[in-house]
Amino acid sequence: MKIYTKTGDAGQTSIVGGQRLPKDAARIEAYGTIDELSSHLGLLAADPATLEPERTLLLKVQNILFNIGGYLAGVPDPNVSADDITRLETSIDAMDRLLPPLKNFILPGGSQLAAKAHIARTVCRRAERRIISTLPTLAVAPEVLAYINRLSDWLYTFARYCNVQAQIPENFWQKQ
Repeated sequence: MKIYTKTGDAGQTSIVGGQRLPKDAARIEAYGTIDELSSHLGLLAADPATLEPERTLLLKVQNILFNIGGYLAGVPDPNVSADDITRLETSIDAMDRLLPPLKNFILPGGSQLAAKAHIARTVCRRAERRIISTLPTLAVAPEVLAYINRLSDWLYTFARYCNVQAQIPENFWQKQ
């Protein structure tokens, strides 16, 4: 099978079921941003500074994001469960116990791994916005939105955790 089909050369693509949509349709933007997010998570997982169990969790999340991308492309079941959301929350709580209390806004950055996590967090927030933009024409399972929202919380906490692990102080926002 060839990787190129030439069927998208005119700016349209097919979703599950064969329907053709413009490549900039809200639905395509949504699952394309999920794919972009998964790529950023792959970068986090590949980083030597990422420890277990976070690396394993990142790979699990990538699989769930693939399910969500397929769902947004027309697969009937998003295959995201309450347990998947709870897994993120449990990890957030475990990392949060090791973090100093948050009293100010922090600036993205610190260690390279934390900076990568912040970039992934912002892509995750964009993915959430893109999914929400499909709502006028597409019914989206509530667990999909909850999962993406919780994932951005996880990435924020992970970024802070990475800085603590690397013993790099957080940079706090200072009103100028």
